[in-house]
Amino acid sequence: MSQDLLESIKDGVAVLTLNRPERLNAMSHAMLAGLLEALPRLADDPAVGVVVLTGAGRGFCAGGDVKAMAEGTEMAGTTLEERAQGLRGSMEVSRWLHEMPKPTIAMVRGAAAGAGLSLALACDLRVAGDSARFATAFARVGYSGDFGGSYFLTRLVGTAKARELYYTAEIVDAAQALALGLVNRVVPDARLEEEAMALARRIADGPRVALRYMKRNMNAAETGTLKDLLDLEAWHHTRTGMTEDHREAARAFVEKRDPVFKGS
Repeated sequence: MSQDLLESIKDGVAVLTLNRPERLNAMSHAMLAGLLEALPRLADDPAVGVVVLTGAGRGFCAGGDVKAMAEGTEMAGTTLEERAQGLRGSMEVSRWLHEMPKPTIAMVRGAAAGAGLSLALACDLRVAGDSARFATAFARVGYSGDFGGSYFLTRLVGTAKARELYYTAEIVDAAQALALGLVNRVVPDARLEEEAMALARRIADGPRVALRYMKRNMNAAETGTLKDLLDLEAWHHTRTGMTEDHREAARAFVEKRDPVFKGS
């Protein structure tokens, strides 16, 4: 794996760290390739219950590398089609974060801008330090936006606010982000890793089969009809009722103890 992306796994939690702190973790080809390799692998790893995405140093991710933009080296290819296809392939990172069968958490300190904001929004949950700053930023560099940000932002804050944030590229601080529903929690920077990892471990210790189906339900609820969702919930609820985790939870409830889930 490239040094532009670091990986660690402990206590059922995989941590992927964007590692270009000197550039506020602006995206590189190596970083994106690393994410495209790591996310499908972690999705299939039975030792992993939760994936945490974060950035090294004082920022989460500044998005595209503006220096590379100025040099004309940001996108591979020469024709419009080649460049669009290359970008679309890289944008699978957002789909994996959103659709992989395990909860994903963005741990954000400092700047999450442009495509970096899109990656944070693609995760299921966001825990922010009080230094966190969020901006679509695309209008500042004459871009329309990528990595699914318009999809995720619209669903989190509503179409009117999402359009305002895209058109103006306004910077949103941590308190504003919490009020808008952009983030789930804001904690002091000094406690960010402690709080985010405690949340990740709590979820990773939960009933992993049920969590996988919960995520499918939630994703379906974003775009599907009520009828389709009720059908899906009926199948998933019945399926999870056949797991050993469900039986263990029922026994633990009767015995007045905490359940011990094994992901089966």
